Amino acid sequence: MAKISGAHGAATILLGLLALASIANLCFWPGTDHDYGMALRKSILYFEAQRSGVLPPNQRVSWRANSGLFDGNASGVDLVGGYYDAGDNVKFGLPMAFTVTMMSWGILEYGKQMAAAGELRNAMDAVKRGTDYFIKAHPEPDVLYGEVGDGDSDLSCWERPEDMTTSRQAFRVDPQHPGSDLAAETAAAMAPASIVFRGTYPDYANLLLVHSKQLFEFADKYRGKYDASITVARKYYSSGYMDELLWAAAWLFDATEDRFYLEYLAGNGEALDGTGWSINQFGWDVKYPGVQVLAAKFLLQGRAGDHAAALQRYRQNAEFFVCSCVAKGAANVARTPGGMMYHRRWNNLQFVTSASFLLTVYADFATMSGHGAVRCPAGAAQPFEILNFVKSQVNYILGNNPRGTSYMVHHRGASIKRDPSLVNCKEGYSRWYVRKAGNPNLVDGAVVGGPDEHDGFADERSNYEQTEAATYNNAPLVGVLARLAASSGGLLMEEDDQSLTRS
Repeated sequence: MAKISGAHGAATILLGLLALASIANLCFWPGTDHDYGMALRKSILYFEAQRSGVLPPNQRVSWRANSGLFDGNASGVDLVGGYYDAGDNVKFGLPMAFTVTMMSWGILEYGKQMAAAGELRNAMDAVKRGTDYFIKAHPEPDVLYGEVGDGDSDLSCWERPEDMTTSRQAFRVDPQHPGSDLAAETAAAMAPASIVFRGTYPDYANLLLVHSKQLFEFADKYRGKYDASITVARKYYSSGYMDELLWAAAWLFDATEDRFYLEYLAGNGEALDGTGWSINQFGWDVKYPGVQVLAAKFLLQGRAGDHAAALQRYRQNAEFFVCSCVAKGAANVARTPGGMMYHRRWNNLQFVTSASFLLTVYADFATMSGHGAVRCPAGAAQPFEILNFVKSQVNYILGNNPRGTSYMVHHRGASIKRDPSLVNCKEGYSRWYVRKAGNPNLVDGAVVGGPDEHDGFADERSNYEQTEAATYNNAPLVGVLARLAASSGGLLMEEDDQSLTRS
């Protein structure tokens, strides 16, 4: 669980120790080409280590077992399944929904490339585990369960999910206790997922759309911040809802072609800050750049209709984001001496992976639409330049950095012994948390919080700001790795054909 201080609020300092285990080098070394296909496989495999509930027969992370089997029982609802967000054993709905949204988007843009790498089925399975859970968590049109467990009690223990003795209370939003950000983000997750499954499971895809539409209506009709209703989430994943409403509307338009959602996106751009606010950060808390990139895509695809002027304003903000990331803008993202984009010490790599995905998608949109370079204050940014910058960020994560380290880690469950005997709450801290040796279990592919502004990194479990991994760090990276793997580590250059298309 990793709190960021997005545009909606100041940073919150987590109490307790929730850091994860030590860095696992994946044999990526500075100055060499990286095996993006292997990185793609491992980045998807990480989600299997984060599974909650009953594990399927084809579970590949063999040291994990069933967990959270009574989630929701006390509330009379089945909430078994889904994902733990990071190194803790809490199921936080907001970051889980963002994770699924980004995984789905990655499949929509680069599904063919995932299929070529033999990973499309695994990626779709990862999405479906999330959407199956969201269906359970949405038992009535205006009711959504947004959390199981609570961070405070969870932090008091160092336990495997299989051994949990902490609270599994379920928390929900409803008309009397609204949560527009949570409901809209969950609607946003289910809409692109419906496109993912449309060709293979059409009935399931239609069911996802039913839930998505209901959740969007609920979010818009009963407005309020979810952490005012689910107060135990406030210290960990506080948010605001205006960007999520636009985000959900954009995804529902993409999934349905219903002009109602396009009109909502265009007509509320100013009131909900989508067209008026330029920002250089994208993540689970701040969705505006994602909304702006989607709106620009609709414009470039000729889908704007009567709303071209409004979508053009979104596009201008999308290009502000692009220019800021590639250091040709008016408010450029800082970089470390080693070249990593830098926003803050606490889990900085979440912003690197999320930005890398948006940059990749936007560069490909620009190329395929024939619009070419992005006009920036400091000069044009050609699509191949943007993609080369993305490659530099991915390579930094995989080992091209001053420490020569691949920022992939294990998590809490991996730090505790392999055998199935119970390790209780305090024993986990006294015997396993303080252990100096490497972890007894191995999980590959998880992206950690990452280095500081000087490329410094302390590989210690207690250093949770830098060493904790999270699902929403990985989710955007999956699509980028598929894109890179498809070009055998290279990139589409200015003279190359436009062979990478949306599946």
